[in-house]
Amino acid sequence: MADKENFSPRLPRAAAKRASALEVSNSQLPLKKRRVALSDIPSPSNAVPSRPGAVQLKLKNTRSGKKEHVLERQKSSCKDVEVSGYIVSTTGTSSQDDEVATYVSDIDQYLRSMEVEPKRRPSPNYMETTQVDVTADMRGLLIDWLVDVAEEYNLVSDTLYLTVSYIDRFLSYNAVKKQRLQLLGATAMLIASKYEDIFPPHVVDICLLTVGTYNKQEIVEMERDVLQSLKYEMGNPTIMTFLQRFIKDGQENDQYSNVDLEFMAHYLAELSLMDYGCIKFLPSVIAASAVFLARFTIQPRFYPWSPNLERSTGYKMSELKECIYALLELQSNKRCSSLRAIKDKYKQHRFNCVSTLLPQEKLLHLFFQLKTQSV
Repeated sequence: MADKENFSPRLPRAAAKRASALEVSNSQLPLKKRRVALSDIPSPSNAVPSRPGAVQLKLKNTRSGKKEHVLERQKSSCKDVEVSGYIVSTTGTSSQDDEVATYVSDIDQYLRSMEVEPKRRPSPNYMETTQVDVTADMRGLLIDWLVDVAEEYNLVSDTLYLTVSYIDRFLSYNAVKKQRLQLLGATAMLIASKYEDIFPPHVVDICLLTVGTYNKQEIVEMERDVLQSLKYEMGNPTIMTFLQRFIKDGQENDQYSNVDLEFMAHYLAELSLMDYGCIKFLPSVIAASAVFLARFTIQPRFYPWSPNLERSTGYKMSELKECIYALLELQSNKRCSSLRAIKDKYKQHRFNCVSTLLPQEKLLHLFFQLKTQSV
């Protein structure tokens, strides 16, 4: 408890209601994004023709008769094609679409090989071997805060997963004082947002997030330390890399609502970020387990795994058992129950309130017993 009192990340407005429960500051941050009027942007004198599909700044007449700069995307003959969960640009011809389909196995094999590379994996026991001042509970509080930050800034889901990956990889090899753990988390999110988001927050926004606890120089220095420690390997596969494809394969019939299955799988996958114990699982294992448990939660009467999912994920039901039960404990509030950011996020109607749904645990145990007996 003393450690939690000393480590107190500042929360944005969305998390202020949990301040007293988590013993953190309830300061509400003025998270205002800086906007630049397009009319203030000078038109380049030597503009270079851009490629098809690129965004260009053009001067156009408005309804009021005034001329204003507007962003306009050039027409392109290319289109995005989704093949087994991967988005690839093609010219739209059937022959090219067929050629793209042949790359799927190569893409999947490449991603699977990347996720097991030691340089891209955090140590599963770094709290015991590397950290002295930081605990698993502090890590959970940090991730809980970062979930709210990502919501406040409308960052894409990939940014949150990359952020947690950067944090765990950095903590695997660098002992950090608890007073600087929030600095690490905020900086990791800044780096991840630069990698994934179109409009990432600025350094000054990160300063505001911490209510001035850290200045620009400290954030820039931490950014340099993180990049150097990770050897600039920033694009490693995360749970999200595999989740969308597995969700698509899990929507193989009308037994499951596509929207509910997607929301529930994302909810369970995000819950895994909170738990230090889930670090030992590969991203693809967590993604597959999230789809399994999502299918079971939504339709417990149907068998939650299928030959198609086993083929696409590469995992048998028995190989996912440990991870499935880890997610089940998080879903049932048996672990990390005080961390509410993700549960509150998915309790909203825009996510169909999926965090309020609980699985039938006894029936799940029966599924695994029957599977074991049939082997």
